[in-house]
Amino acid sequence: MKLGFTPEQEAFRKEAAAWLEEKMSGDFADIRYERTVFGKIERRRDWERTLGAEGWSVIGYPKEYGGREANIAEQVIFAEEYARSGAPGRSGHIGVELAGPTLLHFGTKEQQDKFIPDMVSGKTLWAQGYSEPGAGSDLSNVRTKARLENGKWIIDGQKIWTSGAQFADWIFVLARTEPGTKGPKGLSFLLVPMRQDGITVRPIKQITGESEFNETFFDSAVTDAENIVGGEGNGWKVAMGLLAFERGVGTLGQLTAFQREFDAMIDLAKENGTAQDPLIRQRIGEAFTGLKVMRHSSLRMLSDESASLQPAAMTYKLYWSAWHKSFTELCLDVAGLSSFTMDGDDYDLPEMPYIYLTARADSIYGGTNQIQRNIVSEHALGMPREPRGKS
Repeated sequence: MKLGFTPEQEAFRKEAAAWLEEKMSGDFADIRYERTVFGKIERRRDWERTLGAEGWSVIGYPKEYGGREANIAEQVIFAEEYARSGAPGRSGHIGVELAGPTLLHFGTKEQQDKFIPDMVSGKTLWAQGYSEPGAGSDLSNVRTKARLENGKWIIDGQKIWTSGAQFADWIFVLARTEPGTKGPKGLSFLLVPMRQDGITVRPIKQITGESEFNETFFDSAVTDAENIVGGEGNGWKVAMGLLAFERGVGTLGQLTAFQREFDAMIDLAKENGTAQDPLIRQRIGEAFTGLKVMRHSSLRMLSDESASLQPAAMTYKLYWSAWHKSFTELCLDVAGLSSFTMDGDDYDLPEMPYIYLTARADSIYGGTNQIQRNIVSEHALGMPREPRGKS
């Protein structure tokens, strides 16, 4: 993929940047640079609705679903300008960036018409029901079960690390629908309404004091028979396709957010004099190089529009999570003693300690780094899996 942009695309960049600046310095100035994904949730819902109403929620979607049918270059530009503007992380991202593309690729026309407009307009928020206490990085070990009775799927089990489940209206659930199966076989991808007696959500308090993650319990929860994506027993294929979308255009916005953290660290290093330390300067150079490597890797991934995990995408999560954890350690060394302070009992953390603490989970969620290495070795490089019990 070409790394430059045409004059027309740069004109689009100016349009997007101007709109975002108007909103972030005007009606939504109170959530500009908001660090959490679900903080000030009602204002975030207002923001999602505004994005949808003014045609900026998912510019790559078909026009019939509220998109602009923007090409990849335009999507990259908007993701970059979105992060650069200080606009808050999308509280609707699990819907518009994961569930929506999955439905566009694997769903029926009826499912697309039923669910996608509400995602795009900001009417509904979504959660992801993948990980379980015994099936985190090894996702194929899912034990949540679903059975079909009288036109309804009846679901029993538990999911964990379900981001934003306490605010979500719907959740997509990977469940075992064929009794006696193991591993990837016998799994199905179900769309389940959250507002029902059969679902209980328990927030998990994080090290930063926030509760973005949750435990979610399904006790005879129900959803209609037609709310299955890709057909019964094909859940693993759909789930892996969704992970390919997770490595999509949003990665450029993530990198711009990393760049913002990097710039804040540079400002602090200049202010407190740590920029004069040659070892710190060397680490800053290494961090900067990593940012550039990730940008080129993201653009390479985006040049492939298939809904399958390609070798480039298989390496990406492993690389950025390791980079970010190392970078946040540099942030603490630059910050010095202020790295060990916090204000009040509500965990109102200064920026550098906050960045450091939130990054501790980077190498765990979305598949641990150990699992990421297995994926690269087995699926990208074609190396054989070592039989269990052998060293």
